[in-house]
Amino acid sequence: MIRSFAELERSLKTRKLSARIAVVCAHEEHTLEAVFQAVKEGFVLPILIGDAPKIAELLQKHQLAGENVEIIAETDETKAAEKSVQLVNDGAAQLIMKGLIQTTNLLKAVVNKENGLGLGGVMSHIAVNEVPNYHKLLLTTDGGMVMYPNLEQKKAIIENAVQILHKLGYQQPKVGVLAAVEKVNPKMPETVDAQQLSEMNKAGLIRNCLVEGPISYDLCLSKESAAIKNYQSPITGEVDILAVPDIAVGNILGKSLIYSAQAKMAGIIAGAKVPIILTSRGASVEEKYLSIVLAAAVTRQ
Repeated sequence: MIRSFAELERSLKTRKLSARIAVVCAHEEHTLEAVFQAVKEGFVLPILIGDAPKIAELLQKHQLAGENVEIIAETDETKAAEKSVQLVNDGAAQLIMKGLIQTTNLLKAVVNKENGLGLGGVMSHIAVNEVPNYHKLLLTTDGGMVMYPNLEQKKAIIENAVQILHKLGYQQPKVGVLAAVEKVNPKMPETVDAQQLSEMNKAGLIRNCLVEGPISYDLCLSKESAAIKNYQSPITGEVDILAVPDIAVGNILGKSLIYSAQAKMAGIIAGAKVPIILTSRGASVEEKYLSIVLAAAVTRQ
């Protein structure tokens, strides 16, 4: 069971496999620094799509040029995104990474019904966090893809997250379906959904995990808080996945962990043919690098 990003890196090194990563609009220095850090570790082989002269300039500036670097010249964002999807469909790439491109332009190519990367289900954003005062990795979802998920979409979002943690060695991930309270309130739709998701889990409709909800954030993370409130559950203080009610909660929670709790974070889109590395424009080189590490670790090879 992988409990930290350092453990994840060590685990990936033992596989001795390098995934081909298609970087869309790669003419951005933080993205290139992250990619070539992963190249140095032997995790990926890059295909850089974008403004070729600018890419070459940045590679030279940061002394990043090396062997096995393929550059595909394409300055149009839409065409660059479509090229990355084509590379995956042709079997030439196993990962896609967002560079200096609008998220919507990349995702349009990914979700295209004719030649995109969908598997017929829900694609969702997964953030894996290493929080200094928590004893293992903490996954939050969905803070970047599905804006206001309905019940069936929430089920799929949980299933995507569970599959990712299975690949990281978590046999029975513990899922907390977040709400402000622990009791079902018809005036708070997220509590109703949370109860139904918990019941689906008990009925075997959401498998290979333990789903608890509705449940508040403090009860998920703190055994002491649970004891004070006399709340008994195997997930208190041991939660692996925090399933949020909507994209706003997920986005705010994720950024709060990074900027207020000094968490390290890696983010990918799951539920597609390949992992898609999707970080915010303000993401650090470290966050981009860790996202590559995560994607390489869970990719289908």
